[in-house]
Amino acid sequence: MIYTCTMNPAIDLFTEFKNFEPFIVNRSIFEDYQANGKAINISFILKQMGIDSVALGFLAGFTGDFIEQELTKKGIQTDFVHVPGITRINTFIRAGKLEYKAVNQGPEIAKKYQTELLKQMDRLEKDDILFVCGSLPQGVDDQIFVEISKRAKKNEFRVIFDISSEVLVECLSDKPYLIKPNEEELAAFVDVEKLTEISEIETAAKTLLKKGAEGVLVSIGAQGALFLNEHESYFANAPKGKVVNTACAGDTLLAAFVGKRLQQASLQEALKYAVAAGSATAFTAGLGDLTDLDALLDQIEVISLRREY
Repeated sequence: MIYTCTMNPAIDLFTEFKNFEPFIVNRSIFEDYQANGKAINISFILKQMGIDSVALGFLAGFTGDFIEQELTKKGIQTDFVHVPGITRINTFIRAGKLEYKAVNQGPEIAKKYQTELLKQMDRLEKDDILFVCGSLPQGVDDQIFVEISKRAKKNEFRVIFDISSEVLVECLSDKPYLIKPNEEELAAFVDVEKLTEISEIETAAKTLLKKGAEGVLVSIGAQGALFLNEHESYFANAPKGKVVNTACAGDTLLAAFVGKRLQQASLQEALKYAVAAGSATAFTAGLGDLTDLDALLDQIEVISLRREY
């Protein structure tokens, strides 16, 4: 079974304005409310691909109810831990070529609810897949990622991390199935100021492989994406298009890549499809529609970097 865990979900409000100025009333020309959270997005994308999953994490209040209802409408099973408070609302504003992101903290999660979530993960079995993605809410220490990693190793389920916490490096010795940093996160994980060239990104990702990760998928924004494992290394360029929102593109990339692999696609096919899907999301508000990616796929070339590790 596939599980997705979002510990700090949100309702994302996407709005567009002709101009956005301070100290005046700015009236939107477009708005859209989305049940969101990195792993929640993964459940939505997997469902588009015909793949079922169970959404886990923490939900609170009327906003949490909205998120659960939206998942249920799509036929996605949920098993959230319900906590006091209100699940956060984030706002993404597009005005001309500029994008503004207002991201809130979310409710504080007491220890007993964290323990309840970890007990859910104790029940996962060999060959189950667990996506653990996104930021942590108030009250949750990033050592919870280490606890999840230990459970994955003990119970032999496959854990996939898309987190910015530097604790990820500590989890690598447990051999996570896949990690998905962007280039900025990757630079932080290997303690360098900046990664620009594809060769630099590949070398940094190789470092994380040597520390224990079974696979590394790096999202590189407008450049595309790179995947490495012990034996292979591939880069796929990003197609051209008007960027509307970048908030969910990486989530779509990750879900589409893993989904295609579950559907027996080769690494090259999975990476190409994932970049097209991630780009489709970047070119629209919220999550992209995966029903027609042909025009984007035609622009993408997958290159084998052919490096010996």
